[in-house]
Amino acid sequence: MKRTILSVLILFVSITFYGQKGLSKNKKALLKSVEKHKIELIKISDEIWSLAETAFEETKSAEILAGYAEKQGFKVERGVAGMPTAFVATYGSGSPVISVLGEFDALPGISQKAQPTKSPLKEGAAGHGCGHNLFGAGSLGAAIAIKELIEDGKIKGTVKFFGTPSEEKFFGKIWMVNAGLWDDVDVNISWHPAAKTESDVQSSLALVDFKVEFFGQAAHAAADPWNGRSASDALELYTSGINYYREHVKPTVRMHYHIQDGGQVVNVVPDYSRLWVRVRDSKRSGMLPVYERVQEMAKGAAILADVDYKVSLISGIYEVLVNREGGKIMQNNLELLGPIEYTEDEIAFGKKIQEITKKEQVGMDSNIKPLENTRENSGGGSTDVGDVSWNVANINLRVTTAPKDTPWHSWAVVACGGMSIGHKGMIYSSKAMSMTMLDLFENPTLVKKVKDEYKERKGKEVYKAIIPEGPPPIPSEKK
Repeated sequence: MKRTILSVLILFVSITFYGQKGLSKNKKALLKSVEKHKIELIKISDEIWSLAETAFEETKSAEILAGYAEKQGFKVERGVAGMPTAFVATYGSGSPVISVLGEFDALPGISQKAQPTKSPLKEGAAGHGCGHNLFGAGSLGAAIAIKELIEDGKIKGTVKFFGTPSEEKFFGKIWMVNAGLWDDVDVNISWHPAAKTESDVQSSLALVDFKVEFFGQAAHAAADPWNGRSASDALELYTSGINYYREHVKPTVRMHYHIQDGGQVVNVVPDYSRLWVRVRDSKRSGMLPVYERVQEMAKGAAILADVDYKVSLISGIYEVLVNREGGKIMQNNLELLGPIEYTEDEIAFGKKIQEITKKEQVGMDSNIKPLENTRENSGGGSTDVGDVSWNVANINLRVTTAPKDTPWHSWAVVACGGMSIGHKGMIYSSKAMSMTMLDLFENPTLVKKVKDEYKERKGKEVYKAIIPEGPPPIPSEKK
């Protein structure tokens, strides 16, 4: 009998030890902090999800995050870099200075209820199809956990939370970088909602956005079309040029356009047309020549249609500068945390989304992926985190907040971001990022390794923001 009791005690101690293996006292405190704020963080995320404010319109969403940071003892500077919805929340003093990014803008036209069948919350309204409601709240949770350790005297240094607006359209971080807001930061941490969980050591695509306008002469389309010079003809000639050009660019290049004005009525030769054009490549150095070429095409189209034209830069972003040393630190903490676990209802929710979007019905994938090799051309999307990463050492994370293979920027992501699947990923991100930040606060050698790699990868590249002269393009009523 005594031997049996002793065996049980040994087994219990072994299980307890194994479950806590690798977790220091400070890391346990971080997890406790995130759990303590969990209900409030979910509430913040859900409020931002309901508001679904788009680029530079995120007035209430930004204030929810800034206000909660202030309530937790952070010093908050609002309206930074000329953007009313951009802010910096700071706590502590001295080195190291570790920052974390938070986004909170939504995408137009994909409003959705928190259910696994397509049904708009409000027809035609915006929705968080990239999970930025989770992004901002999760990052703030990590910053608060670190702040509490500084406050308790367990670690020394400074933590910053950057509230960054308009990631989906104008790329607000470019103006924040240009204002020097990361100049005193040693290492930056970022995450993004995803359909998998991994330490992200892949790059992104560099991008440039610009507007092309054509100006012609209006005339009656039937009575005297010979007196007209069609801006719409120029637009069609221009898009034809872009489409023929696709055959002669490298496979890494992407070109998109959206016709915003092709004329108003059928019986008038249109005197004005406009389209929004986007060029991408895996490297900024490859993107720029393509950008130059498609600008020349606008001139050619104008000559052919005998109209005037104007090309206006909107903004542009760099590819992400990868940091593998930082990725290793994040990877270690993901393995300490282990995968997210889901209820039967959550798995059923995910499978229903997969059924409707015609994907294999496997539910969520939260397994911790091994640290990948960094690919030369990783493909995918673009992000203004790239501009941050060319100005400070940056560590990236992806966390599962939607079912495997979910179409991104879609109603399905909006649905998951407003319920427990998204909430679990958000809370997990807070824990993983805060643990990684703690490693940096506690170990100057790690900070040096991360910064040394950043300097080596950046090399002699001199960062130059791709933005037009003047202030950010804030809607006039918001200025």
